[in-house]
Amino acid sequence: RHQGPTALRTSSVCAMASVSAAPSYLPLALIDKCIGSRIWVIMKGDKEIVGTLRGFDDYVNMVIDDVKEYTFTAQGKKVTHLESILLNGANITMMVPGGNPEEDDVKGSGS
Repeated sequence: RHQGPTALRTSSVCAMASVSAAPSYLPLALIDKCIGSRIWVIMKGDKEIVGTLRGFDDYVNMVIDDVKEYTFTAQGKKVTHLESILLNGANITMMVPGGNPEEDDVKGSGS
């Protein structure tokens, strides 16, 4: 699990937060909750990654296992299966915990 100064800030921020209907999380704390779960990562350029998050650091570099890498080109979508990867956090634009880019394909084909 991710350990470091951010983890300490999370606990003190939660203690000072006012009562609200929904819990709030700092970004690294939210990513920490996703360790061991499936995550959909949208990269800069034409790639998307889906896999099981194993770990990350303060720069959001990520180790992901059981990976499907989606590359989108003019010829269509290419899917590559990889055992494990290390993603550079500087190239990540968005993360969707539990997400899957093929959910839309499945929903769309059912109608």
